[in-house]
Amino acid sequence: MLGFPRTDTESLVAYLGDPQRTVGAYWALLQRGEDALDAIRAGLSHPDAAVREGCCRLLDHLVDTDSMDLLIAMADDPDAKVRISALHALACDRCKGDTCAPGADLVLAPALRHLATDPDPQVRLRAAELVGKFAHGDDRALAALRASHTEDPSPAVRKKVSWYLPGGTIYERTAPRPLR
Repeated sequence: MLGFPRTDTESLVAYLGDPQRTVGAYWALLQRGEDALDAIRAGLSHPDAAVREGCCRLLDHLVDTDSMDLLIAMADDPDAKVRISALHALACDRCKGDTCAPGADLVLAPALRHLATDPDPQVRLRAAELVGKFAHGDDRALAALRASHTEDPSPAVRKKVSWYLPGGTIYERTAPRPLR
């Protein structure tokens, strides 16, 4: 299978850290679906950041309620690429099948913290996406977006944040529609 020396799920998770095997391992794990979840969850604590990142990317598609707290914890990983993947997975509804996205009570506090203080602008971009999901219903989210829009040192972050503010394209597109 795929030319891997070993094809057990744990080995495939470890291959996420091998640049020559990561793509094949990713797709093989994604195809295994729920059967790979235990190994993917275990991979979140792997010493190789590339493995942790790959596991976060997999959980973007395979997340379940048992994995949600682990994924939230990955937003505080020391590696910026892992934080980016974790925040994306928490914000992205498109990749998840029937799994409900986590609510503000679980993810807004870490997203606000990363939007305001993360040293990596790419992490702040992903945090803005997550904070932006709550801009219509949480005053903390809207205040943080406004602050980031005026204070963030990165023009890219300021631009993206503007999309989630009143008048911004995403804010207007996701506004709750009045009942008729």
